Amino acid sequence: MRVPLIAPFGLALHGFMHPLLPSLAAALLYAGAAAYQGLRLTQRSIPDKRLLASLGALALCLHVVSLFFQLYDVHGLNLDFFNAASLIACAVIGLILLACLRIPVENLLLLLFPLGTLTVLAAQFMPSGTINPINEHPGILAHILFSILAYGMLTIAVFQSILLLLQDHQLKHKHPSGLIRNFPPLQTMESLLFGFLFAGWLLLSLSLLSGALYIDDLFAQHLAHKTILSCFAWVVFAVLLWGRHQLGWRGHKAIRWTLAGFCLLMLAYFGSKLVREFILHI
Repeated sequence: MRVPLIAPFGLALHGFMHPLLPSLAAALLYAGAAAYQGLRLTQRSIPDKRLLASLGALALCLHVVSLFFQLYDVHGLNLDFFNAASLIACAVIGLILLACLRIPVENLLLLLFPLGTLTVLAAQFMPSGTINPINEHPGILAHILFSILAYGMLTIAVFQSILLLLQDHQLKHKHPSGLIRNFPPLQTMESLLFGFLFAGWLLLSLSLLSGALYIDDLFAQHLAHKTILSCFAWVVFAVLLWGRHQLGWRGHKAIRWTLAGFCLLMLAYFGSKLVREFILHI
């Protein structure tokens, strides 16, 4: 079995540090940032963007440190159910913190910081499932990277669709809350949603393409359901983007299609991992 070149470095770090402390610190910072943002919004005040970003960035750095110790193994990558969820949440929060530098998406952090809290704690304290460490060809690792980024970007799209649904509902009933008052205009929110969807669809396309190129049999018994559901999700997002471009789909129809595609994708990845690791133990 191949041993990664950074194995001695990783083992040395493991000897000096345990993921417990960075995990707890990251969870506390995520929770504190979410509480601060929620409190300011309930007071109909705008949160200090620099403070929010600083808390988020510090929590993210600690999250990355804890993930390094949880994922890294001399035999490969330990990408079990809860580690995978934590890694995707980390990628999502990192993407949004970067996006906040250019576009008005900081309201998404109100949903993402609690997600970060839950996943970093679950990765630390929940029992691991049955899984073999990943120590594969770089093409397989590229496939995993594209998959994680695709899930992350489409998770952002789903949270954006939830906020869009809330905004649309409150504007129609003329009872905008403190949260809604800080949202960009509805048209901007929709544009952001479809931007996230298009980016996620492209990443999902790269994930499926790299899988077809580097995985020997995408329809092997343990991969067939994952491949089929992912392809169905790809089709759903493709139809949604076509409907937006050609038919002007928006509002509730766009949100329904977004949620449908996301559910298929989550069943493909997390559904199959849950069954294999905790029920079938394979």
